Amino acid sequence: MSGADPIPLAQALIRRASVTPADAGAQAVLEAALQPLGFTLTRLPSGGIANLHARIGTTSPHFCFAGHTDVVPAGEAPWSVDPFAAVIRGSTLIGRGAVDMKGAIAAFVAACADYLGQPGQAEILRRRGSISLLITGDEEGVARDGTARVLEFLAERGEIPDFCVVGEPTNQARLGDTIKIGRRGSLNAAITVHGTQGHVAYPGHADNPAHRLVRALAALIAAPLDAGSAHFEPSSLQITSIDIANPAHNLIPARASARLNIRFNDLHRGDDLVAWLRATLACHAARFDLLPEISGEAFLTDPAQSAGVAALEAAIAAECGGAPARATGGGTSDARFIARYCPVAEFGLVGLTMHQADERVEIADLWRLKRVYVRLLAAFLAS
Repeated sequence: MSGADPIPLAQALIRRASVTPADAGAQAVLEAALQPLGFTLTRLPSGGIANLHARIGTTSPHFCFAGHTDVVPAGEAPWSVDPFAAVIRGSTLIGRGAVDMKGAIAAFVAACADYLGQPGQAEILRRRGSISLLITGDEEGVARDGTARVLEFLAERGEIPDFCVVGEPTNQARLGDTIKIGRRGSLNAAITVHGTQGHVAYPGHADNPAHRLVRALAALIAAPLDAGSAHFEPSSLQITSIDIANPAHNLIPARASARLNIRFNDLHRGDDLVAWLRATLACHAARFDLLPEISGEAFLTDPAQSAGVAALEAAIAAECGGAPARATGGGTSDARFIARYCPVAEFGLVGLTMHQADERVEIADLWRLKRVYVRLLAAFLAS
C-alpha cells in the first residue's frame, strides 16, 4: 500500500458523532485535511445544517465528488464496540459512518492527495481543470438545507461541475460490482376519504368512507404502473398504512385514511402520478383530501453519452478486475438534486452493513477505493 493513507481521516471523521442534524466538528476535520492540499474552502450553513464546498482549479473539465458527513443514530441494536470510537479489529474499521459514507470521503481526499502529489500535477491543475467536493450534513435527514442549497449557490456563481460522483455505498457484495447511473423517483401520498357517520344497522342513513377508500386502493393496485424500462425495474406502488381510528364496533366512521409510496422509473413524472391518484380517487369518492409529496424525480445518466461514466467504469475495471453492473434501484440519494444540474453517477463502498450495528469496512477496500478515485481523476481531467 502506497500513497496517502485514507484510514486516519476515516477514523477522525467517524469519531465525530455527526448524527443528523448535528455536525459535531466533522466538517472541520475535513477542512483540516483539504486545506494543505490547496483547496479553497467555503462553508455554506443553511437552516442549522453544516455544508462545505471545496475547490482547487478554476476551469473545465470540472470534476466534483459529493458526499455527506451526517450519519444515522447508532440505533438500539447492541454494538460490540463504541460506534463512534472508530476501532480497527483485524482487517476492518468499525464505526457509524464507516460505509455510509465517511469512508468514501476519506478515500477521495486521499486520492486527491495522491493525484495532486504527482510531479507538476498541482501546477497543471491550476491552468486547466478543477476538482471540487460538495459535502453536506443533511443527507440522512429531510435534505432541505443540504446539497440542494449548495447547488443553488454554485449555479449562481457559474461553478456547476461537468461531472459528479456521489460516494454512496453502491456495491452489493464486493468493491467494484455495482455503480448507480440513476435512481427511481419517490412519491409519498396521504389520502383521507370523507363520508357520513352513522349506525351500522342503518347504512342507508350513512356513507361509509372505508368502503370508498378500499375500492379506490384496490383500483390503484389493480394493474402494474409499467413493465420497466431500459435501465429501470417496474415502478412500484406500496400501501403503507390504512387507518380508520374507529373505537366502536357499531359506528360507521366519518373518514378513513391511508398512506402510500410510489417508487417510479423514468417512464413517469411525479406530477403525472399525482394527477392519476387524484383521478382514481375521484372515481370512488366524492369528498377526499390528497396530500402528495414528491421527494425526487427519476433520473438517468445515459452511459452511452457520458464520458464521466465511461471513465468511472474504466477505473473500476482496472482496479477491481471487472466491469461493474449498472443499477438504478434502491432508495433516494442526493444525486437526485445533482442530476438537475449535471451528469452524475454513484460509486462508493460495499453497503452490506450500512445503518446496522457494527457498521464496518474492510481496510483493503478503502485503499482500493482510493486507487479507483485516483484513476478516475486522472482520466476525467485529461479529457
